[in-house]
Amino acid sequence: MTSLLFVEDDAVIRTSVGLALERYGYRVSTAADGLDGLEAARAGDHDLLLIDVMLPGLDGISVCRRIRETSQVPILMMSARGDGLDVVAGLEGGADDYVVKPVDLPVLVARIRSLLRRATFARPATGQAPAGEVLTFGELSVDTAALEVRRAGQRVELAPTELRLLLEFAAHPGIVLERATLLRSVWDYGWDGDSRVVDLCVQRLRRKIGADRIETVRGFGYKLCGT
Repeated sequence: MTSLLFVEDDAVIRTSVGLALERYGYRVSTAADGLDGLEAARAGDHDLLLIDVMLPGLDGISVCRRIRETSQVPILMMSARGDGLDVVAGLEGGADDYVVKPVDLPVLVARIRSLLRRATFARPATGQAPAGEVLTFGELSVDTAALEVRRAGQRVELAPTELRLLLEFAAHPGIVLERATLLRSVWDYGWDGDSRVVDLCVQRLRRKIGADRIETVRGFGYKLCGT
């Protein structure tokens, strides 16, 4: 059974959403503040973390950043404001995606399922590279079978969404991929969602594989430089 950790200080939301997710077949454990959530995340073996932004003790963004220091577990942030700076900060801190409160349960479950698929996939959703091929882009190498990324020979640790994004770029080297295309193929959105998730994930990926490796094509999207 898939295990979720839900960190939320509002007891009503924590209980109602937790019970609803259990009805969908998830095993849900909960924490009521940031410090307890961080401790539970570090101690437990969870498949996904659902973390509210506004938490007592330690805010959700700080929890996310601390978890990302040692773990690449999928993280879905919850925010009371869909266009606030907290969303941007959460994504910059390492979250893979976010949902807006009050939570629409079908949307939440769809985002959870999408994020779990990204964490367990064996190939990118589109433009699959041949099995076992090691793709090389300058000092960057991508093993599409072992799902390993190396930069100048050193292993690069990527979160599930970052890895899937890189594999999508690697399957189309030198080709401009629009944000809407990436939202559908990487985030598995059936609609053109918030493009900020693409932009911020690209920023995180650049910090890990080299800022000059992914080029911005203004007004269109991004492309992976092949040399």
